[in-house]
Amino acid sequence: MQDSPIHAAAPPRADPTAAALARAAGAIARLDQALTLHPLLPAVLYRARLEAARHAAAVDGNGIDPWHLAAMLEGLRLRMDPSLSMRDRGAIFDAARHAFDQYQWLVAPDFDQEGEIQAAEKVLLAAAPGATPLLAAAHGFRDWIDGGGARRAGRAALVRFWQQEKLLRTPFPLIGAASLRAGIAWAPAAWIPTFLAALADEAEAGLQLLQTLERAWFAARSQAAGRRRSSRAGAAIDVLAAAPLVSATSLGQALGMAPQNAAALLDRFCADGIAIEVTHRSKRRLFGLAALAPLRDGVAPPRRREPGRGRGRPPLRPLAAPIDAPPPPLPPLTPLERRSFDYSGLDAALAFADDAMRSARRTLAQLASGASEATAEPAVPAAHDATDG
Repeated sequence: MQDSPIHAAAPPRADPTAAALARAAGAIARLDQALTLHPLLPAVLYRARLEAARHAAAVDGNGIDPWHLAAMLEGLRLRMDPSLSMRDRGAIFDAARHAFDQYQWLVAPDFDQEGEIQAAEKVLLAAAPGATPLLAAAHGFRDWIDGGGARRAGRAALVRFWQQEKLLRTPFPLIGAASLRAGIAWAPAAWIPTFLAALADEAEAGLQLLQTLERAWFAARSQAAGRRRSSRAGAAIDVLAAAPLVSATSLGQALGMAPQNAAALLDRFCADGIAIEVTHRSKRRLFGLAALAPLRDGVAPPRRREPGRGRGRPPLRPLAAPIDAPPPPLPPLTPLERRSFDYSGLDAALAFADDAMRSARRTLAQLASGASEATAEPAVPAAHDATDG
């Protein structure tokens, strides 16, 4: 009698949603633990919100280079390349306005925006009852987009949702921007793991940002130590860490010193390796901390706006390359190093950065209202302007 063959049972397939959920939960927990009560939290939130606004604008079809966004904060005026067409000029303006509009939704929404954000919050809270907060947010955000809700309102509602559900104790902008890129499958079984993976990527990038900022700031302050008691070097480093890019004029305003003295201080920082000059201009030169500024030689102009990218699900097109390749992480500071850290100038530096943001928003509002080019020329650098003198 012939024995019947024994068929080995096939191994069970791994659930992509469960794996993505576990990774996102762990990454968010580590980020929350690191950010809570951290002295550098305001500086980290400032930079993280700028990056979130930039990534969201790029996903929405209004990609803006980090140099453009950071230089726009500084008030660098646009010198148009004569070879640019009117369409390309309009694309640069639209990208700048869209990035700042997304930042406003995340940080300081107006009355109408607040009402839309609260409507999106209700959708998030009503989605998937009994599910974990991460899954509920995924279903709710997808329902909001499917119902015709604005992406910007949904993203702002997500930031509040994390705090309401006690996943984060700080308003860190985890918005899952990459989940709405072109080519992403919209079916729930495929999109929800993508959304959770995007959240995990953003949480891991946030933790890396904190460690990089901490390490770079500590190294810069250590290099500047030993100067005379009246030196403004420590406060200048605080400003450089809080704002992505600064000029001698803005640094002088923040520290109450003459622009010539601020320029000499920045040149000394460059000679000591503390800062780098990123524009190589004869006027309105821009500087950033060596370990924090975007270390790129060239600047690509913003991509043209793509029709139909303001609302709704992502269009079905081949997957694009990732927006950015993250740099290798820096090691975190030791407890002894943290104890020697001086945070005295942080509040003033962040107040200066907020003032720069408000000034740039006013300029863009003038542009949006149709002000003349002579009086409301936007503060957005052209691609060549950020690298040529």
